[in-house]
Amino acid sequence: MTRHDTNRQPPPAGHGRPAGADDGGRVPDELSLVLAQALVGAVESSGGFAGGVYLRSGTPGLLRLAVLAGLPGPLFRPWWRMHVNRPFPVSEAYRTGRPVLLSDAEEAMRRFPQLMAGLPFPFGSLWVPIPGPRGSTGVLVVLRASTPGRPVAPADGDRLHRLGQRLGDALTDLERQGVTCVWDGEPVPVQLPVATAPPVRVGRFDWELHSGRVAADDELCAILGFAPAAFPGTVDALAERLVPEDVYGLWALARQTVESAEPVVRRMRLRGPDGRSHLLELSGRWTHPDGDEPEGRLTGFLVDLGSGPVVPEAADRLPRGILSLDRLGRITYANVLAEELLGHTRTELVGHPVWQALPWFGHEAYEDHYRAAMIADEPVHFLARRPPSRWLSVSLYPDHDGVSVVLQDTDRPAYAPGSVTAPGLGIGSTADRSSALYRPVALAIALTEAVTARSVSAVVTEELLPAFGGRQIAIYLLNDRHLHLAWETGFPQGFLDRFDGVGLDVSIPGVETLTTGRPIFFESMQRLVEAYPGIPIDADVGARAFLPLIASGRPVGSCILGFDRPRGFSPEERTVLTALAGLIAQALQRAQRYDNESALARGLQDALLPHRLPEVDGVDTLGRYLSGTQGMDVGGDWYDVIETGRELALIIGDVQGHEVAAAATMGQLRSAVRAFALDNYDPQEVISGTNRLLIDLDPGQFASCCYIALDPETGLARAVRAGHPQPVLRHPDGRTEVLDLPGGIVLGIDGDADYPVTELRLEPGAMLALFTDGLIERPGTDIDEGIERLRATVERIGEVPLADRADQVIAEARAATDRPDDIALLLAARWAAGPARSRRPTTERAAGPDLWRTFRRPDPGRPASGATQAIAWGRWTIRRRPPPGRPSP
Repeated sequence: MTRHDTNRQPPPAGHGRPAGADDGGRVPDELSLVLAQALVGAVESSGGFAGGVYLRSGTPGLLRLAVLAGLPGPLFRPWWRMHVNRPFPVSEAYRTGRPVLLSDAEEAMRRFPQLMAGLPFPFGSLWVPIPGPRGSTGVLVVLRASTPGRPVAPADGDRLHRLGQRLGDALTDLERQGVTCVWDGEPVPVQLPVATAPPVRVGRFDWELHSGRVAADDELCAILGFAPAAFPGTVDALAERLVPEDVYGLWALARQTVESAEPVVRRMRLRGPDGRSHLLELSGRWTHPDGDEPEGRLTGFLVDLGSGPVVPEAADRLPRGILSLDRLGRITYANVLAEELLGHTRTELVGHPVWQALPWFGHEAYEDHYRAAMIADEPVHFLARRPPSRWLSVSLYPDHDGVSVVLQDTDRPAYAPGSVTAPGLGIGSTADRSSALYRPVALAIALTEAVTARSVSAVVTEELLPAFGGRQIAIYLLNDRHLHLAWETGFPQGFLDRFDGVGLDVSIPGVETLTTGRPIFFESMQRLVEAYPGIPIDADVGARAFLPLIASGRPVGSCILGFDRPRGFSPEERTVLTALAGLIAQALQRAQRYDNESALARGLQDALLPHRLPEVDGVDTLGRYLSGTQGMDVGGDWYDVIETGRELALIIGDVQGHEVAAAATMGQLRSAVRAFALDNYDPQEVISGTNRLLIDLDPGQFASCCYIALDPETGLARAVRAGHPQPVLRHPDGRTEVLDLPGGIVLGIDGDADYPVTELRLEPGAMLALFTDGLIERPGTDIDEGIERLRATVERIGEVPLADRADQVIAEARAATDRPDDIALLLAARWAAGPARSRRPTTERAAGPDLWRTFRRPDPGRPASGATQAIAWGRWTIRRRPPPGRPSP
């Protein structure tokens, strides 16, 4: 996704490999370096222990974690991808363009329960949008210690906000250089600098053995507590700073150097005046300066490591296994007993992430405990089983720089699954208790936001399968005493087709779990075949769980979970799965009601919107409508075109809210506007009358509207605006402007509100665009930016049919998978003057006194579009009889 300088050619960012990964020695790409540098600075300046940067991806509406610092990436895979409309702080910061500052878990639970359901640990977090030229381009995140009862200091928020703006400027500069700042791969891991250890100091001295003179540099004097000018330059002065046993060791090394004919290099530990241990490395040899007698010399380097690491010899003597991990989960040290307990040598452990060196440690429950230790910064204790049957007591002790892991042998717990082939512990174990507590909460919260059967099934797939290590899921819904497949993932293509539509009298586990109301568990496919001889199975040999979906005593369907290996199901695990099945059933029942209501609402909306716009000489009109993708998928946006005497009324409006009520109000307002217009009311009277009617119909309901009465022959237009976005006018020469029509407040507020009329003119070849705010609003951007974006789009459109112009205007909105609001668009274009644009239609009386049938011949000089194309093919349309005083067309 990222373009680079061809002279450097670093690996492209966002392509599934960490920046800086070994690939022929290439360096990280520039985008990764900019993000990593900004993130490290943000974490350090905010007193955090971890952080990350989310960037826009190539998928509209999807953010991806580009850089993660201070935490192991694989353990936070569920948070790598985040949609901008999800109820998470990263999404809110991106959408609104404002920071989200959470001081503790209580505040986070109150505002973002889904975040805390997945990470139920005490921590604070700061989420700051990264601005760009077209709205937010990403989000900068810092995690830090929780501060209960104390809000985030304004200075901390301001500091991080400035860093986010600075990062936004850097990304904008990269864009100007041709680097596309979009991320579609895995996050780049970043190791944070060690903050707790003091700086390492190294001092040097030279000791002439025959004279006893010692030359020491300033750093050595500082380590041993001398003022450089006060150091007497003798070995006795040096020895005075050492404990007696170290002095004897130093003299013994000097004698060994004198007696050896070869160079001598030795290493020993000396205690300084403050009692801390320092590393001393000595090298000695005899020299022959100027042919004189040989003389001995010792050169020493004294290294002060500050508080110093654990001495390996001491850790090897402990009766417990000891591992040391860095913040990214890599093993940096293992003592002798850890090698024995884990069944791996130090070489096989050190330098590798713990879940790679020990695959069994990657079990979901152990990952939960590791996340708890890293985020809550508190010790965590649990039991783990090292395959095939060795049980270990595990303790995690975290700090800013890493985690110490303490291991001990322990007895096999009584709750362990009976099958030794079970890959995990089951949620009945202590190691899985935290998962058992918050996984149902996370699923329940997510299900409350799922409104369709498809979205419910997607949530179940995202939340349920990872919680239990499943690989396959199928959901069947009951309809007319038959089970129909509604959702499946992970099964071989077409395998489940044979079970689609089966009746409730068929003897298969998916049916029997529903008819009996009892879940059915099989530890392996062999057990399933033994219970149901002859049932078709796939090539998988794993376990299966069949769950009844029953809500309020009414059967809804059944759910099948598949596992890729045999496994046991503890009693607690069976209980939780059964409870979760009840939640799923209730959500599906609500979704079915929603689907029925949604179909009714969409039918109502389709009936209320015009199916065809009138054909008028001199003006082409075309409307487009896109429903939102949230809620009931229906709303109060509408458009209309009405012939009123010599004028053509162009109307667009937007009723506040969604659901059926907004659509019903929209229908009433559309009917009111049409009635006023057909009675030849002036534009101001039309809007004022509609305003009073809305107040009488539904006090508290609001609507915006724009009404333009256009004379097709002269192009003169009279416009009235009630709280609606300004129309956009494209002139015949292509110049496009956003009109500045003075207007009144939205309808439904004040019955005495005034709505001024503005006159304007549409020249032949001009086009007017009326629209609702769903077309110009974008999460995280100002509405003025959306209007300017629309104006530029209209200006770029060439002389193409009106339908093509409309398609280009709404192309971006149509491609978006999540639209929080409906979109209505109405285009009106006057024909350009000239012989090629002339119209000489013929008319013929049709049945009935008020109907006319109009035939038009195709005009080769004018592109046909929409209803005009239909006329060119020879079809006829029904039109209203012209009112008295207006010539027939």
